[in-house]
Amino acid sequence: MTVATSRPAVKTPGGDRHALEHILRQKYPQRHHHYSLWDFFNFDSDKGTYTDWNKARSVFVTEDFIIGLIEGLEEEVGPASGVVMYKIGEEWGRRDAEFFQKWFPQEYGYEQGIRQMRLPYVLEAWWWPCTSQGWGNWEVDLSEQKHGFMFINIFDSVVARTLGDVGRPVCHLYAGLFAGFFTGLVQKNLSCIEIQCYAMGETYCKFLLGKQDRIDAASFWQNEGATARDIEKRLRSGDFINEKRK
Repeated sequence: MTVATSRPAVKTPGGDRHALEHILRQKYPQRHHHYSLWDFFNFDSDKGTYTDWNKARSVFVTEDFIIGLIEGLEEEVGPASGVVMYKIGEEWGRRDAEFFQKWFPQEYGYEQGIRQMRLPYVLEAWWWPCTSQGWGNWEVDLSEQKHGFMFINIFDSVVARTLGDVGRPVCHLYAGLFAGFFTGLVQKNLSCIEIQCYAMGETYCKFLLGKQDRIDAASFWQNEGATARDIEKRLRSGDFINEKRK
């Protein structure tokens, strides 16, 4: 799924790798940063197609599409709609990790593998196309990576922005995306949970990514009424380890 800045867009599954070469890519073959919507997408109005820099075709949709998707799932499966959205995001992330690990060294001309590179640099190379597509800016906190978890902040989530202040976390698609992508990237099973959401009246969305025991602890504390700040403090102090031993 792809979302463009003003009008959300949906990428065709797996992308159309046989699409025509991007016009700007033909002109600037060594260019790697395309933060502008009009640079990242190639609009062919004659054929009615929208192709991104990596030859993947996209379909632009309105915010009503997101509302309809979520409300339709809620009508069909009730409270399980969040799980369904998470699973959709997780599969998307898993496939994107496979594509990214092939695309990244080829795009930038690296001979060494991703594991030999600095993780923050690699992650920015993955997310900037998502920013161009309208999924929002992000901020990654890797300070607790060695302890089995990390935090991701999303500014201007397209899902939360569309639904508005509904008083609960709604970005299950993002959580699944992060879980699937990072699992594929590091080859370890990771899960993700949103602990703070713009749809709860916050200024940005915050996600916890990590091993299952960290996610289970955060989910329990969240259900007990803990805030994102409370959860972050308890995780950093190792409270989940103490509770597990009791």
